Amino acid sequence: MQDVIHWPAQGSEGVTLSTPVQYLKGVGPARAEVFEKLGVRTVADLLEYFPRDWVFAPEAIKIGQMKPEEEATIIGLVESIDFRAYRRPPVFEAIVSDDTGTCRIVWFNGGHLRNQINLGRFILVSGKAAIYKHQLQMTNPKFMVLDERQTEPQKHFSGGVYPASGKLSSRQIKGIILPVLDHLETLVGEFYDESRLKELGLIGRRDALAWIHMPPDQEKLNQAKRRLKYDELFLMQLGLGLRRYHAQHAAKAPPCGMTDEIDSRIRRRFPFLLTDDQNACIAEITEDMGRTTPMNRLLQGDVGSGKTVVALYAALLAVANKTQAAIMAPTEILASQHFLSMERYLKDSQVRRVLITGGMTGKKRDAVLAQIRLGEIDIVVGTVALLQKDIEFRNLGLVVIDEQHKFGVHQRAEMRKDSAPHCLVMTATPIPRTLAMTAFGDLDVSVIKQCPPGRGTVVTRWVDRKDRSKAYDFIRERLRAGKQAYFVCPRITAIEGDCPDGSSRVAGSRETGKDIKAATDTWKELSERVFPEFQVALLHGQMPSLEKQQVMADFRKGRIHALVSTVVIEVGVDVPNATIMVIEGADRFGLAQLHQLRGRIGRGESKSYCLLFADTDNEVAKSRLDVMTRTTDGFVIAEQDLRIRGPGEMFSARQHGLPDMKIANIIDDYELLVMARRHAFQVVLSDPTLARPENRGVRGALISKFGNALGLAGIA
Repeated sequence: MQDVIHWPAQGSEGVTLSTPVQYLKGVGPARAEVFEKLGVRTVADLLEYFPRDWVFAPEAIKIGQMKPEEEATIIGLVESIDFRAYRRPPVFEAIVSDDTGTCRIVWFNGGHLRNQINLGRFILVSGKAAIYKHQLQMTNPKFMVLDERQTEPQKHFSGGVYPASGKLSSRQIKGIILPVLDHLETLVGEFYDESRLKELGLIGRRDALAWIHMPPDQEKLNQAKRRLKYDELFLMQLGLGLRRYHAQHAAKAPPCGMTDEIDSRIRRRFPFLLTDDQNACIAEITEDMGRTTPMNRLLQGDVGSGKTVVALYAALLAVANKTQAAIMAPTEILASQHFLSMERYLKDSQVRRVLITGGMTGKKRDAVLAQIRLGEIDIVVGTVALLQKDIEFRNLGLVVIDEQHKFGVHQRAEMRKDSAPHCLVMTATPIPRTLAMTAFGDLDVSVIKQCPPGRGTVVTRWVDRKDRSKAYDFIRERLRAGKQAYFVCPRITAIEGDCPDGSSRVAGSRETGKDIKAATDTWKELSERVFPEFQVALLHGQMPSLEKQQVMADFRKGRIHALVSTVVIEVGVDVPNATIMVIEGADRFGLAQLHQLRGRIGRGESKSYCLLFADTDNEVAKSRLDVMTRTTDGFVIAEQDLRIRGPGEMFSARQHGLPDMKIANIIDDYELLVMARRHAFQVVLSDPTLARPENRGVRGALISKFGNALGLAGIA
């Protein structure tokens, strides 16, 4: 398959960008299998197998021309070697000579070089020269042992250093890439015109590919990186822009007009005033829904910010305009929660609503589906079961999708396959601006930052092992004052040698799997030894459904003082009197999950406390815990989480149909991302089918890059 970014041009000796690497000189079937594991299948893939580092070495000179305190590159014969293991640190030393003199080369901690540098071999060495005991010396220089048949050794020494494997070294990869660079003129085409390149301040693509692998200097390397990063970001944004354009123009949505009377009737359903942020989001949504262009909007807000109320407002606006609304959640628990919440607000209302889950079968299901098909149901709440082919709406005006990141792109498209309803997607995971422009780049974004009034502050502390007894004393005081507490553990039971991620030991932890705090053990310890005077209960996902419901009911009524649980309480639990959250093994949770768990407290007016129990040496875990203690702002936490984990982990690129980034970084290259987005959306508006001659190269690149992942083949 031809690579995305290039022309299908013919190269030297019949080689094109789509030629499998197996047929390149020095590869063959065995190495082709190794390259396959590195994600390299074709010549185009090889050109985009970018270095992880670069070496800039000055031109080689004779040893007699070396000057102290100056960088130099020399080529000489290894005359002697010596490894002094008794030194601290150990020292490996070689004496290198040419026809003008000798130089002493020293590597500290160089024991591994004994198998690499041998007597009688020629070696290329690059570093800073010095005088030590009246003799020329280099300390810890970069080097390359030369092959007798090797020509232009410095060409192989300078330039890119590649991510390698045990069966394919960086130098071997470089040796295969370099000959291909000689044919870039015939292999690679440009897909921006000269005026666009000048406007964007970018170098040509051929130069960029040549310089990323063999940069003459740091400045040209920077120019190459900038161009190649821009190409990645531009193509991604172009794909998102086309998807957005297609969604808006494929079909018309039923316009849902707003009047003062409709607004007043909807607001009377809520026994409280909405926040300024909620009102602002409602204004954006009602403006969108008033048009025939389908709304495509993301509603994001922190835990407890009131997104459900905004979504219900939108659903009631659709119903007021004699259309139907569908609300879809990723799990039956969340779907049921949405339905129960809606029932509270719509009590005694004429709005007809129903909850559909996978468990609804038989005649009852048939009857409900008939009502939906005839338009006798106004609001349908459900899970992915709503995607089943037998569910037909008479006039679907709005689709609300909760926790959007748990649904794939194709699932969202399925809800709109036969019509063009307005679409509102929601997430309680705050999304950094960079990710909102990528994973959700085809959506308009509304943000709720304010929480409803009457919420208490939450103080977060990281508690080390030595301070646990003090923490237990503090919790005891709060329980005596009538408050309640959660204790969250990483697992249900302790399994020796097993960790939550399936490994035997979490990196940087002082504890093995058998030491990880389990809910069952913690419940026993707290109820028998730490808090025997209080009622302590256990809750986890493997308990029977009725038993779980009973435990939660007793906790809500205050009959249980402390609830020991797994992350089953991450969503859907709202007990205002619970003001303490203890997270055992907090270093084993991601930032987003820690923040979601902390969101279970601070639901009432009282001050709440989140105690992170963790004992770790892992720097990444420490950075997460530090962020948690410094802020409760979900958006700040999301930005930090993105930096720590990267976008690939936070939101699967495969799920969203986005290509993997080979060189660009949406965090560090934010300014380029903004520029690429602006350029891409200009192209979409001026040429939405990419049919113009100047967009021919871009069109081929985009189709190849995205494949069918975003359904773009039919658009472009």
